[in-house]
Amino acid sequence: MRPNPKYFDRLRIRPRGAEKPASPRAEAVNPETPVCQWDGCEAKATHRAPVGRMAEDQYFRFCIDHVREYNKGYNYFSGLSDTDIARYQKEAITGHRPTWRFGAAAGAQAPDPSMQRSGSARAARMREGHARAEAPLRRLKTLEAKAMETLGLPPTARGETIKARYHELVKLHHPDANGGDRGSEERFREVIEAFRLLKQAGLA
Repeated sequence: MRPNPKYFDRLRIRPRGAEKPASPRAEAVNPETPVCQWDGCEAKATHRAPVGRMAEDQYFRFCIDHVREYNKGYNYFSGLSDTDIARYQKEAITGHRPTWRFGAAAGAQAPDPSMQRSGSARAARMREGHARAEAPLRRLKTLEAKAMETLGLPPTARGETIKARYHELVKLHHPDANGGDRGSEERFREVIEAFRLLKQAGLA
């Protein structure tokens, strides 16, 4: 090997302490950070948060404070019944694929394709039902977001989830159940006003 190969002629040594210039590719990969999607927030959206079930490839963009607030109330299974949740968890063990008993004889008949198609169709109908139950998420207005906070719900809550929480809080803070406690009466009025606003907005 020669002591000074020709390849060394192409090397350039950056002076010590000099900053490395940003490449055009780096600028393309790291575009300007957008603004937080939380209503009324103007901070930089440095974090992603999942939109929810049936929208796994979609994300909200929040600042650090609001992504923490969003994550506190995030529930992937919001709106599903206990039966649907149990079924989902059971099917998740096998990756939602059809299965049959282990150790079957080599000549044992494979699962009927028509049954597989039927199962797929049933799963598709369930997904469509969930998609209809969860209206396309829109950004909440300031008062709507505050109403959700009053009820202790995440911004993604809709329909029956809001109604169930409302009935739970009304029963908890009703004056008849709290012996005339003024604090409880105030909380009772706040819950009613919050639910009324969400219902008028078409969220409950």
